[in-house]
Amino acid sequence: MPFYHQLGTLPHKRHIQFRQPDGSLYHEQVMGTKGFSGIQSILYHVNPPTQVSQYRKIRDWMVTLEEEGANRHRHFFTFGHEAKGDCIDGRVYSLANEDCAISTVYASEPMDYFYRNADGDEVLFIHEGSGTLETIFGELSFQQGDYLVIPIGTTYRVVADTYPIRMLVIETTGEITIPRRYRNEYGQLAEHSPFCERDIRVPTQLVAYESKDSYEVRVKARNQLHGYTYDFHPLDVVGWDGYLYPWAFSIHDFEPITGSIHQPPPVHQTFAGPNFVICSFVPRMYDYHPEAVPAPYYHSNVESDEVLYYVRGNFMSRNGIQEGSITLHPSGIPHGPHPGKAEGSIGKTRTEELAVMIDTFRPLKVAKSALETEDAEYMLSWNRKP
Repeated sequence: MPFYHQLGTLPHKRHIQFRQPDGSLYHEQVMGTKGFSGIQSILYHVNPPTQVSQYRKIRDWMVTLEEEGANRHRHFFTFGHEAKGDCIDGRVYSLANEDCAISTVYASEPMDYFYRNADGDEVLFIHEGSGTLETIFGELSFQQGDYLVIPIGTTYRVVADTYPIRMLVIETTGEITIPRRYRNEYGQLAEHSPFCERDIRVPTQLVAYESKDSYEVRVKARNQLHGYTYDFHPLDVVGWDGYLYPWAFSIHDFEPITGSIHQPPPVHQTFAGPNFVICSFVPRMYDYHPEAVPAPYYHSNVESDEVLYYVRGNFMSRNGIQEGSITLHPSGIPHGPHPGKAEGSIGKTRTEELAVMIDTFRPLKVAKSALETEDAEYMLSWNRKP
């Protein structure tokens, strides 16, 4: 995160005695990235975070990918998957590479455990539903349209107000950041940024649970999932401060950048990840040059793959797209508006489309779990008459 935050009760200096009401020490934990040279937070626990009573291997965590197939445009109807599982084990993977894995969730039941991704940051995009993200850094409420950015190593649980709940999940092998070009030399979001610090929500309520019972924290690390049992509640932090913590940003707060002629996709960028970017396409005015063609031009991603997750509205350049559709336009072959869409866009002044785009700079592979909802004829859809 670009700014410092603190919650709860803290000693006046780090690494000094900080005692509980019974006179015993609170247990200080430094949680940081890049060794001791990246961003970090310091947390104070009622119980030692190392005090595990049981552990077990649950399963291997591998995304089963399609064998090297034809390099073609792909389209998946993710709403074809039935509601199942919780927000972790209900993930249905669509695409993955060495840097990220993209899945959708249509969770039908609550989590009866806590979860920690030790391999990288996560972004949860809330397509349908509302609730609370319970974390060791406090509670963060969410609703439709929110991006939840969860740093590596964060213990959390998703608690929905009602089920089922639907979301898009982007797991990374690194860090999710705000694009550098949006920030000044001090890290503050500059005037040209399409959002500012006022749009970012951070945990505001810290609950230090003191209950003594059996709780499981499931940890994803090194392509395996392990369960660790504690005889106390894992969310027992009485105070913390620093730069490392989960936060939320609503896609509805993204301020679109428009121009007299068609603007390139980087103007929609919202986050940066390791070798990929995340962009937000939101309702906006169309291009206003008197001879403008609002639909995008044909485009060749010569060094990247393009993924679009369609949230709602009519996407001006596509036919056959539904809510929840995922399209993949890989490098090597051009893509662009379907027949009739460029001509049909002329004279229009506004779009109500809402979509999330992920551009990766290493090739993506298709997960086998996505194949059952694939539009097998998508590659040939540009050959159809309007």
